[in-house]
Amino acid sequence: QRRHLLRSAERVPLEPGQVLAVPGMPVDHVYFPLDGYVTLVAPLEDGTIQVGMVGNEGLVGVSLILGVATSSLQALVQGGGTAVRIGARTFQDEIARSPVLRRTLHRYFCVLVAQLALNTGCARFHLVEARLARWLLMARDCAHDHRFFITHEFLAGMLGVRRAGVTNAATALQAANLIHYNRGNVTILNDRGL
Repeated sequence: QRRHLLRSAERVPLEPGQVLAVPGMPVDHVYFPLDGYVTLVAPLEDGTIQVGMVGNEGLVGVSLILGVATSSLQALVQGGGTAVRIGARTFQDEIARSPVLRRTLHRYFCVLVAQLALNTGCARFHLVEARLARWLLMARDCAHDHRFFITHEFLAGMLGVRRAGVTNAATALQAANLIHYNRGNVTILNDRGL
């Protein structure tokens, strides 16, 4: 079954800033990141906020698992790399054909919903420093690296706060020797502390 699914797959590059899904638009492909990672962003009246992140543990185009052909979230490549891409119709045919694949994807869907719920609670109840720490740890897990590039402006959009809030939070985390941050280059120094 796996070989059958992979026969219709193609390896594609993931470029930072590339949009893989747009809210309200049809999902044309499913992406399985191999070494890049993707931010899931919810549209709000006055901007956007990150609700989840997908690395090599998951897929972009999760609505297709439930037979929904449009995306409710924006999927934005955050960390470049590569992915395996499969056409939406082919993917849905494989889900219908394979009970094992269907069960596995349903389990992933449950994990993703739990991540979305946890991120929502974090956004509501935690201070910016805690939210930034959580975001950095999620990015580390998806990037499989303690170092990555991210701007204050991008973080502000992902966390749903003003840029000054990100600056203050990053400064506090750096003062506590949890991270090193310089001109967008972040290095996590203390995972446990974060």
